Amino acid sequence: MSDVSNGPDWWQASDGKWYPPGQQPGAQTSAPQPSAGYTPRATSSSSSKSGFAFDMKKWSQTERITAIASLVLLISLFLPWFTYNFGIGSVSVDGLWHGWMYLVFILCLVILVYLVTKVSYADMPFKLPMAEAQLLLYATAINFVLTLLAFVFKPGGIGFSGIGWGFGAFVGLIAAFVAAAPLGVPAIRARRH
Repeated sequence: MSDVSNGPDWWQASDGKWYPPGQQPGAQTSAPQPSAGYTPRATSSSSSKSGFAFDMKKWSQTERITAIASLVLLISLFLPWFTYNFGIGSVSVDGLWHGWMYLVFILCLVILVYLVTKVSYADMPFKLPMAEAQLLLYATAINFVLTLLAFVFKPGGIGFSGIGWGFGAFVGLIAAFVAAAPLGVPAIRARRH
């Protein structure tokens, strides 16, 4: 800052003072080159607080179990759920054979996105329509009921012989139960008291 211009790039502000080009509002200045042995200090900013930083350690034990079991359930939907042997070969269908299992697929994605977002941002970028525990309980309970129905109602009906379960059906049923149990058992106990 000066009372007189010290070069062609200097500019005069409304206060009548002259400023160098680097101090002009909106001016792009290059960062000074660090000298040998100089280590820049990290500065904290609001963008670093709201940036994505996944940290699975922030999950509670219940959230960890729910997340891993929901991921296993999601993967199991693409494994063989039902098989049929017809002498010279066999065929199988995946867990999405029942149309309602697409809802399980979507709910697993929602559960995983929510739990990853919860531990990855300092402030949630969205508001939940209800309490977190209640939302996770409903989602995992719906997944369990639909998975159980898909397990019981094999293609061809309950009494139709020749159609068996593939390993994906057992993996999916166990994963759906494990995802819902840590949330459902305390809720059931609380209602009894």
